[in-house]
Amino acid sequence: MNSNRLPAVLIGLAVVLLLVYSSVFVVNEREQAIVVRFGEIQDVKRDPGIYFKLPFAFMDADRVQYVEDRALRFDLDNIRVQVRGGAFYEVDAFVVYSISDPRRFRETVSGDRVSAESRLRTRLDAALRRVYGLRNFDAALSDERASMMQEVHADLNTAAETLGLTIRDVRIRRTDLTQEVSAQTFQRMRAERLAEAELIRARGNEQGQRRRAIADRQVVELVSEAQRDSEILRGEGDAERNKIFGEAFQRDPGFFEFYRSMRAYVASFADKGTTMVLSPDSEFFRFFQSSDGDGPVPQAPIPPAPPAAPAN
Repeated sequence: MNSNRLPAVLIGLAVVLLLVYSSVFVVNEREQAIVVRFGEIQDVKRDPGIYFKLPFAFMDADRVQYVEDRALRFDLDNIRVQVRGGAFYEVDAFVVYSISDPRRFRETVSGDRVSAESRLRTRLDAALRRVYGLRNFDAALSDERASMMQEVHADLNTAAETLGLTIRDVRIRRTDLTQEVSAQTFQRMRAERLAEAELIRARGNEQGQRRRAIADRQVVELVSEAQRDSEILRGEGDAERNKIFGEAFQRDPGFFEFYRSMRAYVASFADKGTTMVLSPDSEFFRFFQSSDGDGPVPQAPIPPAPPAAPAN
């Protein structure tokens, strides 16, 4: 090869490589590609792979604009909403969306996410104000919250479709009272809790008095029954004692009288501080004189042994 033709060959090869390089573009699994030719959308590549286009994008030939092909999210913080009844609350929310129609997304906002999210924020703010304004605050803390989010989702999705977007989810991250409403709510809840505590305390006192009355009645009944039983047993014991004394008196009246006198002596002289002034020949001391009251007390005879029981 002639050495004079070598530079030309190299230049030609470089031009070919430049044309090939500027004609090839790659789409990965997280992207979508919009092919624009002289300001008009020519094609949309949504599947991952290697694609070709016209070269020289700097001459406003085919240009490729990449947009996301995955779930995206934006947050909306400190939205001041008014519920039914006039109270204000602060709400934080977020939206998950995806670019479902790249062609429309390019036509409406030139493929700019910031512009698209700005429009969605405005629509989300209006939807939240409308949904909260139709309900009391308690609805956001109850099972009705799911239906509220569905309404917001429907309102927002209508606006998103005009941008080539699809709303996947709408969630409330925080719902707080404003400072002035929080103070009022705290005082109201405090009063309610105090009233509830007083009611519980009153019920407890009532139950305590009722149970104490029942216990007192049961104590009185038990004591009465015990006293009744003790009186019955005491009466039965006295009767048995009197019966035994009566039988003993009938068997030996003299001994019984002697026994009673001895008991009287024991009871009289048990206290050493007792002073008794009696005549020596008093009837009280007659058993000190004799067994019949006239002389010394004779020694009591030993009673005979009882007869043996007959053998079987």
